[in-house]
Amino acid sequence: MSLRLREIALGLDEDESALRFKVAETLGLAAARIDGLRIVRRGIDARKKPRVLRIYTVEFTLPDEAAVLRRHAGLARLEAVAEVPLPELRSVARPHRVLVVGMGPAGLFAALRLARHGVAVCLLERGKPVEARIFDVERFWSDGLLDPGSNVQFGEGGAGTFSDGKLTTRVSSPWMRLVLQTLVDFGAPEEILTQAKPHVGSDRLRAVLINFRKALQALGVDIRFNACLTGFECHQGRVVAGTLADGSRLACDSLVLAPGHSARDTYRMLQAAGVRLEPKPFAVGVRVEHPAELINRIQYALPSHPKLPAADYALAWNDPETRRGVYSFCMCPGGEVINAASEPGALVVNGMSLCRRDGPFSNSALVVSVRPDDFDAADDALAGVRFQRRWEQAAFAAGGGTYRAPAQNLMGFLGRKSGAVLSSCRPQVCAADLEQVLPEFVSQGLRRALPHFDRKMRGFVTAEATLVGVETRTSAPLRIVRDDAGQSVSHAGLYPAGEGAGYAGGIMSAALDGLKTAEQIISIAANGSST
Repeated sequence: MSLRLREIALGLDEDESALRFKVAETLGLAAARIDGLRIVRRGIDARKKPRVLRIYTVEFTLPDEAAVLRRHAGLARLEAVAEVPLPELRSVARPHRVLVVGMGPAGLFAALRLARHGVAVCLLERGKPVEARIFDVERFWSDGLLDPGSNVQFGEGGAGTFSDGKLTTRVSSPWMRLVLQTLVDFGAPEEILTQAKPHVGSDRLRAVLINFRKALQALGVDIRFNACLTGFECHQGRVVAGTLADGSRLACDSLVLAPGHSARDTYRMLQAAGVRLEPKPFAVGVRVEHPAELINRIQYALPSHPKLPAADYALAWNDPETRRGVYSFCMCPGGEVINAASEPGALVVNGMSLCRRDGPFSNSALVVSVRPDDFDAADDALAGVRFQRRWEQAAFAAGGGTYRAPAQNLMGFLGRKSGAVLSSCRPQVCAADLEQVLPEFVSQGLRRALPHFDRKMRGFVTAEATLVGVETRTSAPLRIVRDDAGQSVSHAGLYPAGEGAGYAGGIMSAALDGLKTAEQIISIAANGSST
């Protein structure tokens, strides 16, 4: 057993070596008695800015832990820590072949867990390895030459490869530490193990992916790139094989489908095959981009500090008239707005940060909730896809049809005196009226919410801010319905997983869902059953 003490504050100029003495002072004991002290969480408290504090949680051992706990029974910040065991690796009872589709977080972690259990895994990715994918994306951002098969959405690592690499989630799971440690083992910064808001950064993620791939190959995983699933075969109501665009057939006992939220052709294939799908809510809006120093001043009352990360924020407002949520999403401190198009004649944006988060701008999505009744989804689970595509095509047209993202000064969007349109988005932005590329209820929702956001963050509404459109792929517009055992309710042996299946939102939750799916398959395979 060890002890954990939370909410230990250090000033910006105090060294972390002072933590031992802070713990000793709090518990009324000699610092020398504290053994094995380690930091398990670091955070920032800027509520009393400009007095910004760093907040720590530490774990340690003592010779008389039980006595200390009794003596400080009223100290809620102090608790005993018991290690939570993870499921052990088990050998399967008989050969079990698993086809994993998609090399985003869900597919990667599912494949890794399955392979470590001794399961035979074939891992498919419709796009290219990350090294080639980076070249294709950079070419698109420089010259506007889109490769529909290799872009921000498709390729090794999934859409998260070109993101902030954020690892926060609302999901509570004992597997979170395993995910973080796995990423560190493959090259992510060790700091993610202790950060309150961990992130890897797009540049470090790319190296992590290469090491991840090597580990999978060392375990015997058969990895195939440029391999797009176009169908599957069933026997006696169970999926027994996947078929690829090149006509090849891959037999399997289980098929993990982790396609990502932009695999619209996969959704069409599933609908045609009779797989049960259902529409789900998502959100649509824009990216808002401010100078990073401005956000730092708003949040910290400081333009910068060597011991402070680039400031982030989270904003939300519920419109009492429409009952819609309006909120910030996927905030990228010190990052850039990126053109994330994956289809000819359509444009969508997202945000990305590098590990250091030291760019001159900070950006976030500002989005309004979209409900299935907004896109008439009563009889068609793909109605949300058509809704997204409609506004992505409008954005492409507003940008002049050359993959220049439409952009507008924030003050101009509000009908006030406008400023310059400045953005990090490549290849370029094009000045446009964003009302023409957004549903009316989204434009109205943003205009109604922005004054509330400015009251929470004074200076947020400014002529220094630019809005860039359009952000439509906040999450999957549908769900591939599965049962409690993780299998499709209509097709046994088909295991939908991750964000594209409608069960996750972001890298961490998708990875956790992939692990969960792997364990569900293993529990069946280890018992020698296929049902």
